[in-house]
Amino acid sequence: MVDRGSTGLRRNAVGSAHIVFFVVAAAAPLTAVVGPSTAAFAFGTGPGVPAAFLLVGAFYLLFSVGFTAMSRFIATSSGFYAYVAQGLGREAGVATAAMALASYQAIAVGAYGLLGFFAHQAAMDLFRLNLPWWLASIVAAAIVHWCGRRAVTFSGWVLAVCMACEVAVLIALGAAILSREGLGAAPTASFSHLFGPGLGVTLVFVVSSFIGFEATVIFGEEARDPKRTIPRATYAAVLLIALFYAFSTWTILIHYGAGNVAAVAKANPGGFYLDVISALLGGPARIAADLLLLTSVFACVLSFHATIARYLSSMAHEKLCHSSLAAVHPVHLSPHVAGLVQTLATIAAIGLGALLRLDPYGQLFAWAGAFASLGILAIQCLTSVAVLGFFRSNPREVGFFRRVVAPLGSALGLGGALVLSIVNLPLLSGSTSKAVMILPLVVLAVAAAGYGMARRMRVSRPEQYARLAFSDPATSAEIS
Repeated sequence: MVDRGSTGLRRNAVGSAHIVFFVVAAAAPLTAVVGPSTAAFAFGTGPGVPAAFLLVGAFYLLFSVGFTAMSRFIATSSGFYAYVAQGLGREAGVATAAMALASYQAIAVGAYGLLGFFAHQAAMDLFRLNLPWWLASIVAAAIVHWCGRRAVTFSGWVLAVCMACEVAVLIALGAAILSREGLGAAPTASFSHLFGPGLGVTLVFVVSSFIGFEATVIFGEEARDPKRTIPRATYAAVLLIALFYAFSTWTILIHYGAGNVAAVAKANPGGFYLDVISALLGGPARIAADLLLLTSVFACVLSFHATIARYLSSMAHEKLCHSSLAAVHPVHLSPHVAGLVQTLATIAAIGLGALLRLDPYGQLFAWAGAFASLGILAIQCLTSVAVLGFFRSNPREVGFFRRVVAPLGSALGLGGALVLSIVNLPLLSGSTSKAVMILPLVVLAVAAAGYGMARRMRVSRPEQYARLAFSDPATSAEIS
């Protein structure tokens, strides 16, 4: 008999490695290195970028310490919603769920715009074919839906292959640089420039490279031995992202030199990495890198599709949206109805973007990505504070560092990154449009809508309200 979870999802389906693939794939390593890290070199601290990845990685490790301490007592697939609800109250939890759904859907739509942009370029360069970006995006959405409808392990293996290919190219580039030029003074130069002018801008772009972190929680119900799997996957994902990005940016810093790297990034952002791949690894490697940008973004949208579908399914299980979204596939035990809704919403957004003639890269991706960065940072800050609230009245035999020092440090660090993101929003989004400038207010409005929904449920459906974030039997038993 198939082992079903409380929401009907398949129990014991994925291990730490699969969950790490979902997290790292959502970060889209090749795309993040070519995009945000290049912008950080150009507009931030320049040589300080590699050390900034280690600094942000340290903040996320602190986050992980408190978050995994609390995960021992949380047994749902509801993401950070359940953590915030049980640490700060149900209203705050539902506000977090609203921000999470809006943020992940926004970054998914933006990533489809980026995929369409890359597909259009590849079709022109390779086949002289004028492929509309929106058509490529819609086809990709259909393929993602097909993959997401299957068992979670299928998507895990697809992500593993995509991620391995893009990581291999960047490791080969780094190895070629090191074999040709040696380590040089890059490590010293990076740390000496870390706290120089432009640190705030650097952190904005570096933090955006860690998006997708919540996947470690979302797949908790489908994980084998989640009490061990989730902490392992969380720490492994943070370390892999931080160390890999630090390595990739350090080696490119060695290639250009500390004195030239910022100027080159500003003058030639599109070729900052790709031209070096062509020069050191050859023309075929450059073509492969161009194509791998497509698979990198495809892996990203597949990961976010799986995350959003499970979030919607979990919210339906909590009676926060229509109960039909909680249905699972009879064979694959995937949240296929929620996945279909996510896909249709995405296709509608892509179509709207095409009708409005939005630039898929400069507007759709940049604006949606900026909104998602603000929303996800706000969620992570709330989760850090929720850890403090959860252990305040009952330490549950958890050490002082794990329940107080670590979550407080991550709350301060990530809160600072959120403030910097708002201050530098024109740079993060690439626009000074009024529509972009009100994005922080939109995030607040979404949170307020979620908060208001919970308040109304408290009055009109008190029994359902009382079960919010405590409806999983395993959770309820351990907390009570």
